[in-house]
Amino acid sequence: MKTMSCKQLGGACDKLFSADTFDEIATMSQNHGKEMFEKGDEEHLKAMGEMSGLMQDPEAMQNWFDGKRKEFDSLPED
Repeated sequence: MKTMSCKQLGGACDKLFSADTFDEIATMSQNHGKEMFEKGDEEHLKAMGEMSGLMQDPEAMQNWFDGKRKEFDSLPED
């Protein structure tokens, strides 16, 4: 199991997510983002705006995901 923070995953806070795979941790982060969106959390909304801009360029988004996956893979096991 490995742990990454919301900030490490493009978010706005220090909430920690732990999972066995990057895909699992990405899903946890997305669910957290949806929750923060529903709450109207300004810092998370700002981070989501930045990610939204990144999503406009599929290659840039893929590069971002690839980089985060490599970061996850390089983390030590908890």
